Amino acid sequence: MRDPRELYEWEPSGLRAVEGIIDRGVGAGLTMLYHFEGFIDAGGVGEQIVSEVLERQESQVVARFDTDRLVDYRARRPLMTFHRDRWTEYQRPELVLRLVRDGAGAPFLVLSGPEPDVEWESFTAAVSGMVERLGIRLSATFHGIPMGVPHTRPVGLTPHGSRAELVPTQPQLFDEAQVPGSAAALLEYRLTEADHGVLGVAAHVPHYLARSAYPDAALVALEAVTAATGLVLPSVAQELRTKARRTQVEIERQLAEGDEELSAVVRGLEQQYDAVAGARTRGSLVAESADLPSAEELGEVFEQFLAERERDAGE
Repeated sequence: MRDPRELYEWEPSGLRAVEGIIDRGVGAGLTMLYHFEGFIDAGGVGEQIVSEVLERQESQVVARFDTDRLVDYRARRPLMTFHRDRWTEYQRPELVLRLVRDGAGAPFLVLSGPEPDVEWESFTAAVSGMVERLGIRLSATFHGIPMGVPHTRPVGLTPHGSRAELVPTQPQLFDEAQVPGSAAALLEYRLTEADHGVLGVAAHVPHYLARSAYPDAALVALEAVTAATGLVLPSVAQELRTKARRTQVEIERQLAEGDEELSAVVRGLEQQYDAVAGARTRGSLVAESADLPSAEELGEVFEQFLAERERDAGE
């Protein structure tokens, strides 16, 4: 493996700023939030959190990764702008580490950008080196996963990592599962191996809303992360809370205008959710049985409904 440090370049002014914070001994070490675009992120949970944080908090670039080495442009083609007779803009993918200040002025780091397509081991080794050099005490990642749950019930979380105990106890949905890997998951795995603190939060998004932004789940994931890290991000939380209210109103409007089959889908999920919750309350390991459609069937019903609405709007 080549030297992982060849994968990125430090931004001198940003690095000096972080080193100054380290030299002053502010707090017990920095927190790093990280999220990479390209893998499963139902409801745009990770994307919304990163976008709102960087939009509402001042930031400074600390390091840039070499996307020419890490990103397959043919799989994810960058946008270019053509104006009249020439190319006028190229939106180069950016995988960047930034220094950010929270609402109370406390410093933290955000690593975000496209998920690397190649050289995962080199990439994770590079980030691990950054964690050690910058004295990062806790790295936290977050994303959404599609689940057979209704939007009318509280958003659930699946915490993971070396510091999963930082999130309030959540019901265990399964003991073991083998799934396709991701750069974020491998980074969590390697940091845990190296005895670095890592916290992951997966928010449960109703699978029929997985392809749309679902601020409710992003808000719950953000609250779990800020509670665990001590970061103060009230403006980010307030914006997500406002968007969540608007989203719920729109969902209910669409349901009210939909057919009975769609309403039955949501009612079925509510019954299943309540049956499982009731079983936990009673101490039973087996929920009452219910004749419910599969996740694929539920998703097809809702997608068909939305497609019909878009077709009607275009006529």
